[in-house]
Amino acid sequence: MDGDWDEVARVLFPPPGLRAMPTPVSTLAFDTSQELLWTGNEYGRVSSFYGTKLQRYTAFKAHTSQDGPVRQILFNDKGVVALGSRGVHMAWRRGPPLWSIRHEDMKNLRCMSFTSKGTAEILVAGEQDKMFVIDTNKGEVTKQVPTEHKYTIMRRSRYICAATPAGAVHILDPLSFQVIKIWNAHTAAINDMDAQHDFIVTCGYSLRQQGNYMPDPFVNVFDLKNMVSMSPMPFPAGAAYVRMHPRMSTTSIVMSQIGQMHVVDLMNPNTSNVRQANSLSGFSMIEIASSGEAVALADGDCYIHLWGSPSKIHFAEFPTPIETADSGTAPRIDIDNLDTPLSTVGMPYYREVLASAWPSNMVTEVGAPPVKFDPQLLATLQERDWGYYGKNTRTARRNQIENTRGAESPQSLLKQPKFLSERAREAAKSPAGTPAPEEVVPEMPQVLQDAKLETHKIEVPELYQNIEIKYSKFGIDDFDFGYFNKTQYSGLQNHIVNAYANPLLQVMHYTPLIRNIALQHAATACVDELCLLCELGFLFDMLYKAEGEACQASNLTRTLSYHAESGQLGLLEEEPHASPTVMLQQLTRFLFRQMANSYNLMIRNSQAYSVEGPRPGAFEELFQTSAINSIRCMNCRSETTKADPTMVNELIYPQNKHHRNPRMRGTTFSQVLKMSVERETTNKGWCNNCHRYQTLATRKTIHRIPDVLMLTTAINNNDHRRLWATPGWLPEEIGIIVDNGQFFCYEGEDLKLHLMRGIHNITVYSLTSLAVSIDGGQQQSSHLVAMANIAHSAPVPPSQSQSQWYLFNDFHVKPIPPQEALTFNTTWKTPSVITFQVKSANNKLDSSWKQNLDTRLLYLDLQPDRADKTYQTLDRQTEPAGPNSIIAIDTEFVKISQPEVEMHSDGDSKIIRPTVHALARISIIRGSGMDEGVPFIDDYITIKEKVVDYLTSYSGITAEDLDTRIAQQRGHNLVPLKIAYKKIWILLNLGCKFLGHGLKQDFRVINIHVPKAQVIDTSDLFFIKERLRKLSLQFLAHTLLKEDIQLNTHDSIEDARTALGLYRKYQEFDEAGVLDTMLHEVYAKGVTSNFKPPAKVGSAVARTDTPPVDGAAGPTTPSKRPGVGAVGTVTPGSTPGRGLSLR
Repeated sequence: MDGDWDEVARVLFPPPGLRAMPTPVSTLAFDTSQELLWTGNEYGRVSSFYGTKLQRYTAFKAHTSQDGPVRQILFNDKGVVALGSRGVHMAWRRGPPLWSIRHEDMKNLRCMSFTSKGTAEILVAGEQDKMFVIDTNKGEVTKQVPTEHKYTIMRRSRYICAATPAGAVHILDPLSFQVIKIWNAHTAAINDMDAQHDFIVTCGYSLRQQGNYMPDPFVNVFDLKNMVSMSPMPFPAGAAYVRMHPRMSTTSIVMSQIGQMHVVDLMNPNTSNVRQANSLSGFSMIEIASSGEAVALADGDCYIHLWGSPSKIHFAEFPTPIETADSGTAPRIDIDNLDTPLSTVGMPYYREVLASAWPSNMVTEVGAPPVKFDPQLLATLQERDWGYYGKNTRTARRNQIENTRGAESPQSLLKQPKFLSERAREAAKSPAGTPAPEEVVPEMPQVLQDAKLETHKIEVPELYQNIEIKYSKFGIDDFDFGYFNKTQYSGLQNHIVNAYANPLLQVMHYTPLIRNIALQHAATACVDELCLLCELGFLFDMLYKAEGEACQASNLTRTLSYHAESGQLGLLEEEPHASPTVMLQQLTRFLFRQMANSYNLMIRNSQAYSVEGPRPGAFEELFQTSAINSIRCMNCRSETTKADPTMVNELIYPQNKHHRNPRMRGTTFSQVLKMSVERETTNKGWCNNCHRYQTLATRKTIHRIPDVLMLTTAINNNDHRRLWATPGWLPEEIGIIVDNGQFFCYEGEDLKLHLMRGIHNITVYSLTSLAVSIDGGQQQSSHLVAMANIAHSAPVPPSQSQSQWYLFNDFHVKPIPPQEALTFNTTWKTPSVITFQVKSANNKLDSSWKQNLDTRLLYLDLQPDRADKTYQTLDRQTEPAGPNSIIAIDTEFVKISQPEVEMHSDGDSKIIRPTVHALARISIIRGSGMDEGVPFIDDYITIKEKVVDYLTSYSGITAEDLDTRIAQQRGHNLVPLKIAYKKIWILLNLGCKFLGHGLKQDFRVINIHVPKAQVIDTSDLFFIKERLRKLSLQFLAHTLLKEDIQLNTHDSIEDARTALGLYRKYQEFDEAGVLDTMLHEVYAKGVTSNFKPPAKVGSAVARTDTPPVDGAAGPTTPSKRPGVGAVGTVTPGSTPGRGLSLR
C-alpha cells in the first residue's frame, strides 16, 4: 500500500426502489477482467459500478426477494455468477440472463467456489447436507455431493478452503471435494476468511464470559503448502475482516469494524502499514481488487468507500473495455431513395439469444439441403413402376452423394490420421505393394510461397490449432505421429503434464549455444537428481537422434515438478496458474536461474580444473547481461548503485497516453529493446537519506551483453498487440554496441550502414527462434507453439544464405515462409519468448562432449562390499563398452497415474490423458564375452510420486522393493532415476547395441530414443508382417528355447537373458538358411496353442527372487533345465534347423 493511498470515492448504495430506504450491501466483489465493482443487496438485486468514480453501470434481479440477500458473486469470461439462498443465477455483464438454477435441495446456500476445472465449474455449498457441482457453460447441475458438514465461506487457492459455522476451516480436494485437512481456527465462529497462494487467513469470535461473542484480537494463519498452522498475527483493535493481497503472496490487509486497516506481512507481523477509514456506523465488509491497487469497503450507513492511490488505481490486472449503450439518435434513413444502401437499416433487438450466438456445443450438423436436379435431366428420365431412371450425367459415381458443403467452404487439409494398427490391417488386405484407395493422398507442397499468410486469417487456421492425441486400445503407440511431421526435425508430444513447456524447449534446442552447454554439462559427472541442465542435455540429444520421430519431455517436466519453487511460481499445470503465456515466461526465468546454479555447482564440486571441463564464468558470458543499477532520489539527488545482472530481459514499451495513433508511430523494435535493457523507470520508494518515501529514478548502466539474448514480450494491452502486428516490425538481425555504459541497438538499413562504416565494434545477432501464443477463442483453449530458423542451428550452413523457418506445434512440424514466422496479429497470434544469438555462433554445434563423456558412473559399484548382489559391474580395463558391445536390456514399470477419461452422456468415453508409468527396475546383461548373460546393471528406481498400482503380477515389483530400508536388506541397488538414466545414456552414446523384446515401450517409459541401428528387437526378428501379430517372449521361450519363464510374474533379468537366447537362436537359423521355414513353423505352432505355452499341470513352479551372481559362476536367472546349453552355445545334436520339431 503506497504512501498516497486514501479514499478516492464514496457513493451511496442505491435503494431497492424509487421510494425505498437505502439498504446495506450484502456482498462486494471486484470484476477480474473489467473495471467494475459488483455489489448485491438484501433483496436479490445485483448492481455494478464502473471506474474509480463508481458510476452506475448495470443492475439486474438475480432472484426474488423471498430468497434473501445475494450471498456471493463470482466471475468468468462469459459473465457474472450470483448466489442466493435457494438458487444460482448467471448473467452477462450487461445484465441479460444466461441461466438460472433452482433445486428442491437448495435450501440455505451460503458460499461457492471454482473447482479444478477453473471458471467452467463451481461448487455450491451452505448450511445444508448437500453440495452442488454446476457447469457454468451449460448452466446445469452435473453432480450432487452429500456432506455432513455445513459451510458459510469458501475461497479457492491450491485447494478449496471452506469455513464452518463452528469456527473450523476444512481444506477440500478441488477434484473429489473430499476433506483432506481440518483446521480449528476459532473457538466460536469465523467472521471472515481469505485464501491466496499458499496461505489461509481468518478472523473470528470467541465465546467470553456471560455468553458474549467477542472478536479475537488476532488473525490466524495456516500454511497450505506444509499443512501446518503458523503464528497468529496480533490485531489489538479486534480483527473483523481480512484479505490476502493478490500480487504479494505474504501480504494481508486486516480491518476492524471501526475502520482501522493494517497492511501486514505474514513473515514479519510486527511491522505494519496503518490506515484509518472513517464512518460513523462502522464497516460491514472489505474487498480487494485482483490488481491489488484498489480496496472497497461497505459501511452501516449504506455507503461504498473506494480506497487506492489516485495515480495508480485500477481494478483488473489486464482490463478489457466495457460495453456501453449507443448514444445519440440514429440518422434518418431515406428508404425511398434507391441509392440508400440496405446495410444502413439497423438490426432489430431480440429478447432471445439468436442462433448465431449459440455456443458451439449447442450447434449440431443436421445435414445439407438436397441437391437440386437439372430440369433437362428430369425430362429425359424414363418412368417405371418403381420410379424413374436415366443416364448418369454427373461427374460422381452412381448413387454417390455429393458434398454440397465442401463446395461452399474449402475442405480441411489437416485430418485425423488412422491408427497404425488400422492401416496395417488395410495394407495386409490390399494387393502387395498397393496402398488402400483412401490412403492415396496427393502430394501437396509443404510451403505455399504465393498463398495468403495463415496469420492474416481472422480465425485460427488449422496449422496453428491445438492437436489432440487419439488413443486406441493399443495406447499411444498406435497413434500415427508421422502423419503430422514429414520433416527430419522432431516434435514433442503434448499428452504429458506440463506440456505447455514444449515450445520453450524447442526454442532452446534450436539455439546452438544453449544446446552446446546443456550437452557438455550432461556429459560431465553430474548426478544431481534435480539438475534441469542435465535434463535439457538429455532431451536435446534425444531430439537430435530421433530425426523426425515424436519425442516427449516427461523426465524433464517431472524433474521440474520436484522443485519446490516451481509450485510457488505457478509453473505446474496442476496448481492454480495464470495464462500459458505468463507461465512460459516465468518458466524461462526459472530455467536459466536453475541452469546457472547447476553449472556453477558442478564447477565447485570438480576436484581438479581442466581446460576441457567446465570453466568458471562461462555460463554468465553466454547468457547474462552485466549491468549496474543506479537509483537516484529526485529530491536530495543522492545515488546508490548495485550490481543487477539479468539473464532474461522483459520488454517494456513506450507509454501511449497522449497520441491517438495506437501503433506508437515511429517506434522500432530496436528502440523497445534499448528501453528494456537500460530500464529507465521512475517510481515511489524509500530514500535512506531523506528518511521518507520519495520519487526514485532508476537506470541500468550496461557493461557487457551476452552471446544469447532471451527476451520475454510482456504484451499486456491492445497497444502492444498492434505494435507487434505492424508488418516487418520484428527483424531477423540486430546490431548492438556497448560503449561507456551506453547500449545502442540498430536494425535494417541502420545496421547495414554501421557495418559498412566499421567505426564501432558492433555485434550482430540473429533471430534463432521464438515461442508464440495462440489464442483459440471460444472454440479451443489457448496454447503455445514454437518457430525456429533451422538454418542457424544446422551442423552445416545451408548452401543458400536464406532463412529456413519451421513451425513446431507440439508434434506437428511443418516448414513455413519467413513472412509467416515474423508476422503477428492483434487477435490470436502474439509472441511470448524471443531468442537472439550472436551471429558468429550460428551453426557452431560442439560435439566434443562425445569424446569427453565421463563414463565413471558406468563402472562404479555402489554396493562393493555386498556379496548377495544380483549384478557384476563392468571392468573398465577388460570390458570397455563400445560400438561392438551387445547388451540385453529389460525394464519393469509401475503405474503412478490412472488415465483421465471423459464420459459423455451417451455412454461413450474418451481418454484425455493416458496412464502414466514410472520406471521401477532396469536390468542390463552382457551380450558377449566370458561373462555373457551376467547382469552388470540391476537398478531399482526410487519413485517420488504416489504409486497407484505396482502391477506386481506383470512387473514383479512390490512396495517393499522400492522402500529404502527394506530394499537395502534385500540387496537391491536402489538409486534415483537420474543415475539409472545416465548409465543408459552413456551406453547409448558409447555406441552399444540394445537387445531386448518389445523395446519400444521400454524406451518410451525410460524416455530415451535409441537409433534403429543400435536396436535389436527380438519381437521384430521373429515376426511375419502379413500375420499382423507379434509373438510374446513367453511363447517364443517355450517354443524355441524349451524354457518356461514368467510362471508367476516377470523378472527383468530373466526376460533380458531370454531375449539374448532368442537372438542367438535367430543367428543359428539365419546362418543355416532356415529362418523363414522356422518362422512359419513357429506361427503354425502358435495357431494351435493360441500363441500361449501350455499350462503347467500339477505342482506349480515356485517363484524365487533374482538369485545373486556368485563370482565367476554362470548366470542363474533363469535356471536352465538339464540338457539345455548355456546362452550363446549350441548343445551337441542341436544342429540349427534339424531335430527341432515344433509340432
